[in-house]
Amino acid sequence: MLRDNGTRALPTTSQPTPDDDADQIGVRAELARIGRRWSASLTRLVELAADLDESGEWALDGSPTCAHWIAGVLDIEVSTAREWLRIGRALRKLPSTAAAFGNGTVSYSKVRSLTRLATADNEDELLEIASRTAPGKLSTALAAWSARHEDEATRNERHRRERGMRHRVEPDGAVSVTLRLTPEQWAVLGPTIDAEVLRGDGREPEPETTESGEDASGTRRSHVRWASLAQQRVDALIRIVSGGGSTVTTEVILHVRADGCTLDDGTPIAGSVVERLVSQSSLRAMIHDAQAHPINVSGKHRRHTDRQKRVVKERDGQCVDCGATAFLQYDHVPDFDVSGHTLVEETELRCSRCHKNRHARDFAATLDSDDDQ
Repeated sequence: MLRDNGTRALPTTSQPTPDDDADQIGVRAELARIGRRWSASLTRLVELAADLDESGEWALDGSPTCAHWIAGVLDIEVSTAREWLRIGRALRKLPSTAAAFGNGTVSYSKVRSLTRLATADNEDELLEIASRTAPGKLSTALAAWSARHEDEATRNERHRRERGMRHRVEPDGAVSVTLRLTPEQWAVLGPTIDAEVLRGDGREPEPETTESGEDASGTRRSHVRWASLAQQRVDALIRIVSGGGSTVTTEVILHVRADGCTLDDGTPIAGSVVERLVSQSSLRAMIHDAQAHPINVSGKHRRHTDRQKRVVKERDGQCVDCGATAFLQYDHVPDFDVSGHTLVEETELRCSRCHKNRHARDFAATLDSDDDQ
């Protein structure tokens, strides 16, 4: 259900249909009711946290900080209490955002993002962006706004000041690491990791990574277990660090549009950062026209040039068949053997599986056509 302003609201009623189960309707209604109550309570919670911090009463119990007092009383992590305090302090200076949070117009997830950038002067504009942007994409949308409107020196100083690395031990013994990097640092690290991934074979390093199974004929076969893309990136980063640095050649892709530059993954990047990257990285610019379309460059050769690949990747973004974003390949449509040339307009982005399946389907169709004749 959408509000008039385009934001998604929790449903207030459940309309049964002939196929609905009564118990399931009850679960949905109860979840929506509890969700609304939780959101209202969270609004008040961050307000009280800021009030307590300002009062100084937390020190009466010997706590080193207000966050430690809250964490001890509510049995939560100190980092969670610090985030509540940060949001509560920020909302005191953001009346429109506080009101929207209080009446449920914006969610806690969106408020977390908004309070990192909003001021009394810009909060109404940022709230409008939040109203039409999904929570998972709001941070990128706000970063793009910042790149267009904020003073570059102020933005770069904030990035430098807030960079950092934290780690925590998980209950199962694994270690989670969180990196907060400047766009300049990520512009180099991200492509380097992905280039290192391409060097690996993608196999799991553990010895127990093979499984046995039977094919259609009943023959026992061994199957290699492949690591996920996230796992391969971790392994690639460890190889880079333990090897004293990357031995692969990488390039930084910059998308140049009328409203500014972004990295290949959409991260906004300032012109001053580009200037600093010039001396230490291989840069490739993808120029977009006034309609935000990448400039088309094609040639008569079988293999796609790097430039053509960047154009196709920007246009398609993912596998055109299944939507996958990993292990993408550049597929000639029609095949090069038929066309005799390589054009951007005749290239589609497909993952390796869909690429193979398409050729298998075309081959089968050719055989059927020959049989019919």
